[in-house]
Amino acid sequence: MGRALCLSALILAASAVAAHAQKPAEPKGAAMKCSAWDTKTMAGPKDSVVTTSALEATADGKGWTLKLANNPNGIPVRVITTGGDSMVMEAGPFPSVLRPGQTVTTLRTVEHMKGNKLTGTVEAHYSSGDVFHGKMEGTCRK
Repeated sequence: MGRALCLSALILAASAVAAHAQKPAEPKGAAMKCSAWDTKTMAGPKDSVVTTSALEATADGKGWTLKLANNPNGIPVRVITTGGDSMVMEAGPFPSVLRPGQTVTTLRTVEHMKGNKLTGTVEAHYSSGDVFHGKMEGTCRK
């Protein structure tokens, strides 16, 4: 019985070590490797630039701030999820720089990083009920 108990304990310990070794690393947002991105938002069939902005990490490195070209005040950005080379972020409400007098109630971006380039989609919901769909590109600021 003592041998069986020792063998069982050894197998249990080995299983626990193997399970721990197989645990995947926690995903980290690829965009976190760069602390500042210069971005542009585009719309239409010819990808006309509708606004430029800067996406910057906060001083403590735990959050992000969006600075729009026509609105120098930083807009706090919430990171919804990250994984691999992708990140989903939301911001809002804030005054629209494209539609004077309107408020962007929610701005949602899905971003993918490759090297020092950021690409993705933008969806802005306005207080009027309108929705803007566009694309975005960014470059890591050195």
